[in-house]
Amino acid sequence: MDKNFSNNLRSLCADYGSISQICREIGLNRQQFNRYLNGTSLPSAHNLRRIARHFGLAEELLFVPDSKFEEAQMGARQDQEDGPAERFLGPYRGQQKNLRRYLGFYHSFFCTPSWEGRIFCSLVRISEKGGMITSRSYENATSRDKSIRQISKYSGLVTMRGNRIFVTEHECAREGSIAQTILYSAQRQKLKYLRGMTTGLAWRPHPHPYSSRTIWKRLSERVSAREAISDCGIYPTHSLQIDPTVRKFLSEPSGVTSLTSLEKT
Repeated sequence: MDKNFSNNLRSLCADYGSISQICREIGLNRQQFNRYLNGTSLPSAHNLRRIARHFGLAEELLFVPDSKFEEAQMGARQDQEDGPAERFLGPYRGQQKNLRRYLGFYHSFFCTPSWEGRIFCSLVRISEKGGMITSRSYENATSRDKSIRQISKYSGLVTMRGNRIFVTEHECAREGSIAQTILYSAQRQKLKYLRGMTTGLAWRPHPHPYSSRTIWKRLSERVSAREAISDCGIYPTHSLQIDPTVRKFLSEPSGVTSLTSLEKT
């Protein structure tokens, strides 16, 4: 068996952290992956391609001698650290300890000029992937007469600075918009609601930026994905289908509002 491959793979995993997480993200059986690490088996061409793509490497690089592999990795890391992409991503790395307790599904409530006079409810999932905390958002709203329907998906990254949670998302569409949400973290014993502000781009009647209070309500693990999605949409501001805490928070006077004042709400 090629010892270079197993040595290089172990080196990559040591930098990454959780081998179980690596296996889940690549889609490989943990026992099979252990055989690759131990040098008792080599991956098929298909699995080799999946492993290389996961780590962002050329397949042949996984088989070079240890010294050349480490040299190539150091060069790649230096290139990344010197680039603008890494300077942007830097604050989002290593946030697992800070944000792991916030992982899960939420309903996000806010008001947008696209649906003036209504409360918009979307579904958000905060998860851990590739050593970062990520967000995925789903919006689905239909006008009362069924003539207008909005379906949007967003993907983003999450970080924490001080006791503020920052969520930066981009719309998964050609030339999609970018949204920014800032939440203040809940007390450890109170994880049901996260309150804050969100900024985005209204899509009708014409595109223009807006800001709104937002409140995220954590969903019980007993709630199915179908139920969570079915609750997304637009609601009258005084709808009894909306949690009273959510209605109260969003109905308070807006204007220039700071997160410090929101904490007192």
